[in-house]
Amino acid sequence: MRSAAMVLALLLAMACIAAPGAQARAGSGFSMGSRGSRTFLAPSPTRTAPGYAPPLGGAPYAAGSAYPAANRGGTTFMHGFMGGLIGAGIGGLLLGHGLFWGMRGVGSLFGLLIQLLLILLLVGWLMRRLAAGGTSAGSEPMGGAAPRGPAAPALRRVPPPSNRTQLELLPEDFQQFEAALQRVQAAWSAGDLAALRQLATPDMAATFAQQLRDLQARGLRNEVSEVRLLQGDLAEAWRENRGDYATVAMRFSMVDVTRDAAGAVVDGAPGEHVQATEWWTFLRPPGGRWQLAAIQQEAPLNR
Repeated sequence: MRSAAMVLALLLAMACIAAPGAQARAGSGFSMGSRGSRTFLAPSPTRTAPGYAPPLGGAPYAAGSAYPAANRGGTTFMHGFMGGLIGAGIGGLLLGHGLFWGMRGVGSLFGLLIQLLLILLLVGWLMRRLAAGGTSAGSEPMGGAAPRGPAAPALRRVPPPSNRTQLELLPEDFQQFEAALQRVQAAWSAGDLAALRQLATPDMAATFAQQLRDLQARGLRNEVSEVRLLQGDLAEAWRENRGDYATVAMRFSMVDVTRDAAGAVVDGAPGEHVQATEWWTFLRPPGGRWQLAAIQQEAPLNR
């Protein structure tokens, strides 16, 4: 039992260490934000993203995870309340007091339930990590081979599979969406909150700020570079009182590296390009410019 407890403690510690760096790009691989009147509706699938993105509904959703996070900001809940519980549990195991320091009575029952939940979370996390190992490569872009030069068009207007589009967009709108992808990632990497407030709605900017504070509190910083849109198309575009909305699916590549305070790499590999596919929703207030209003992740196949 003592050996098993030590193994579990080490596995939990590894999970806690690995989690902050994984998918640490802008948004940290979570679903968040608002799509106006369609916040509680799933975006239409497209050729770029033929899968299913769960509706936002006010709860951030981690890519590749079957467990939605609580409250806005994504990583805050897991590294706050749950992080404290896991930390206390690991400390108890290492010091020989049991996972939750030998609680008695009702506390003991509660501790047992939490232990079981943590084990289930850990096993599910490990299984998803293993299952995701072979799915990093995306499908071929529309029209055949992947674009090879910087001048190759990546974001194209493809009608959604239904007639839900209520707003006609211009070529310059799509150019702004592609530019926003790169600018948001650059501002995130630089920790430039002023730029993020210009590029995103107040709610999204506040979420980015919280995620950056969370990284900083753990002595980490994330660098996303060489962002390149590989394929993209329109899922929905509509107009409502607050302004114009457009949800676009984008598959992009990047170099995503997380470093500690000393500059050592704790996640990712410099020079290694990884891919991600996300739904980004933009809002254009009356007389204003497009701003990022939401990011959504595809639901895992085993959800």
